[in-house]
Amino acid sequence: MLFGVLSKLNNPVVCADIGRAIVGQQVKASVKNSGLSFNTGGRKRPMAASGSKPVFGDVHIDDMISSCGNDVDFAKPGGVYFTDRIHNSCQKATISMRSRKPPISRLVCGHSMVPRNYDIGPLSASFKNVHTASPLCFAAGAAHDLSFDGSSLHEQPLKSTVSFNQTLKLLSGSCYLPHPDKEETGGEDAHFMCVEEQAIGVADGVGGWADVGINSGLFSRELMSNSVAAIQEEPKGSIDPVRVLEKAHSGTKAKGSSTACIIALTEKGLNAINLGDSGFIVVRDGSTIFQSPVQQHSFNFTYQLESGSTGDLPSSGQVFTISVAPGDVVIAGTDGLFDNLYNNEVTAVVIHALKEGLEPQLTAQKIAALARHRAQDRYRQTPFSKAAQDAGFHYYGGKLDDITVVVSYVTSSMNV
Repeated sequence: MLFGVLSKLNNPVVCADIGRAIVGQQVKASVKNSGLSFNTGGRKRPMAASGSKPVFGDVHIDDMISSCGNDVDFAKPGGVYFTDRIHNSCQKATISMRSRKPPISRLVCGHSMVPRNYDIGPLSASFKNVHTASPLCFAAGAAHDLSFDGSSLHEQPLKSTVSFNQTLKLLSGSCYLPHPDKEETGGEDAHFMCVEEQAIGVADGVGGWADVGINSGLFSRELMSNSVAAIQEEPKGSIDPVRVLEKAHSGTKAKGSSTACIIALTEKGLNAINLGDSGFIVVRDGSTIFQSPVQQHSFNFTYQLESGSTGDLPSSGQVFTISVAPGDVVIAGTDGLFDNLYNNEVTAVVIHALKEGLEPQLTAQKIAALARHRAQDRYRQTPFSKAAQDAGFHYYGGKLDDITVVVSYVTSSMNV
């Protein structure tokens, strides 16, 4: 996750308990805020993950944006807290732009990881499946966190009984593209998919910690690992994502911070909690019927969990219950996805994938590849560039970042 923060904000972001309008068909969904608690006391000093001075003139996002060095500096907010002993080294971080060829990327897809020598093209990619040893639950972060065998498991069916004679299932697949400059450490995103527990989740580590020598990917991966452990302790068919995130957060000791989005299929539908600028959408019949709101303190300064109580807390997240039906598609992802693709672009890929009969993992790959292509586009308007412009910057193109995409098809089977 990269941060640039401006003092002006005229961007449709939602904090606390305000929901974003549903686009397309109507869907039953209840939205509530679990309570806002942001600690600004104590002897902490603020630091942003990128940059600090105003920009004048047009800014074109090149095919490379990283969290340090740069032609573009954004004003930083108060709100990411570090202890006094290190705050002096955290006064400024920047976003850099430099031109270079599309990078060779490491890719994690579903249960699989593709070695670095597989080239990700602008609109398509070559993928090779090397599957994990666990058939029931998959968690992805850095490559060294995964163990592999040669099995050929693909998507994961997640079941939930929703009526007397019908069972809904989620058929899920994922794709992860680390930022090209962060391949050696595996990037800062993490995600999981659990079969029996009927749950998926994504997290995005805050990149600004790198300026003080901390890899926030360790935090996001531990948070997701702890989420899996908490899910496995939940009552079958009645997972409470809020309780899961609270347990996971309390047990995460790594330094750093991250967003979090956890979704579970239950008898009531999709239960979810989202904190920060990761999130999910639900697509039905070619239209986006639900989108989780973005939670930001200011432009590009997301809500984030940190070990202890110095950042936002799980109680700051928004909680959702969403009715789903067979044929719906759930797309969860980090801001590397949603900063670079509009909903209609994601939906177009989904429509094409369904027509072609593609499995969720392949759909996730196509969405991730398109998001990477948009991130490297210097001139196309993107959600991120539009938000920057609304905040007062002449800023064009995408934002290169870690990209995580989890796609789940809602299917049904009749009970005998």
